[in-house]
Amino acid sequence: MSAPDATTPEAHPRFAEALRELGLDVEVRRFPEATRTAAEAAAAIGCELSEIVKSLIFEADGVPVLVLMDGSSRVDLELVRAELGAAKVKRAGAELVRETTGYAIGGVPPFGHRTRTRVLADRGLLDHDVVWAAAGTPHTVFPLDPKSLIAHAGGSVVDVREQSK
Repeated sequence: MSAPDATTPEAHPRFAEALRELGLDVEVRRFPEATRTAAEAAAAIGCELSEIVKSLIFEADGVPVLVLMDGSSRVDLELVRAELGAAKVKRAGAELVRETTGYAIGGVPPFGHRTRTRVLADRGLLDHDVVWAAAGTPHTVFPLDPKSLIAHAGGSVVDVREQSK
């Protein structure tokens, strides 16, 4: 049932454990240069910016929420607020991100977090056959089909992408 360790030696230990618990056998790639931003990750992998998954933590009325967004788009805070029925939504600070997920900004994976949070996944992720997400460090990424990624994250598919004016 458990995935072979050979596929996850580069992943953050907490994330590697999450992969084992989920029975996921994915290839974790490590890059010498940080892939902290979506643009850095896309350049290192050689994929489109929109094939990168950003795992972003926001505070909705003080409660952490994870938003999964493609790398070429921005989150519309008003759409997130409306989706959650919250009075106020803002980007979480680095301390809350680490406290909630167990990972530093730039390396937050879509699942395998320290705490369970509500997860919103933007519908745009489903436009791809494969997407790439952080594997717990700013130097590691892994590929997965977006439906599986969203399912393992416990995400609801929503429309929270900022529309171009």
